[in-house]
Parts: sequence; structure tokens; C-alpha cells
Amino acid sequence: MSDTVPVVGVPAESAVTEPDLPGESVNGSEGDPAAPAPLNVPRTPTGNADVDDRLERLSDADHLATDGHVEVYEDVHRGLRDALTALDTRPGPSAPVHRPAPTGR
Repeated sequence: MSDTVPVVGVPAESAVTEPDLPGESVNGSEGDPAAPAPLNVPRTPTGNADVDDRLERLSDADHLATDGHVEVYEDVHRGLRDALTALDTRPGPSAPVHRPAPTGR
């Protein structure tokens, strides 16, 4: 039994190659390969303005180094948690309390 897996049907143009020189990126773009790059993750609007604003805030992480992502993610998480908590609060007066009538003996 062999632990190797044969590569079958992988087109040459889709094969990943390593850069030849340090600092040279795989995709051929010049510049710092460790520089922040947009993730281009699609965000579908939910129809809830609070939630949509928080999801849009995620795009701020696209322009930050990795160590700056935590602050953005925590802010988004806090905002989404607040939006969910707001759904639990009901506007207007609270429902009347029903107390059972005392039974007479």
C-alpha cells in the first residue's frame, strides 16, 4: 500500500509553482507579497440595516495587516451581537400578568 496520491488530470496552467527568487510572488505581481490584499469575499445584503453595516465593516480588514484583523472582527462580532440582542427587546408595554383567581373554600 502506498501513501502517495497520483495527480490525475491537473492542467499545467492550474499547477502552483514556487517563486524563483525571494520576494517574487507566485502570481507575478510586483511589490511586497506580505502586503495586505483584499479577500474579495462576497457579502449578500440581509435587509437588516444594522447587520448589513456590520458585514460591510468586514471590508476594512482587507486593507490591514493580519494582526489588525482581530480588532475589526471583534467590532463586527460586538455589533452583530448587539443587533441580535435588539431583536429580543420588544417595544411598547409588557404583556399583562395573568394571575389565577383564588379558589374559595
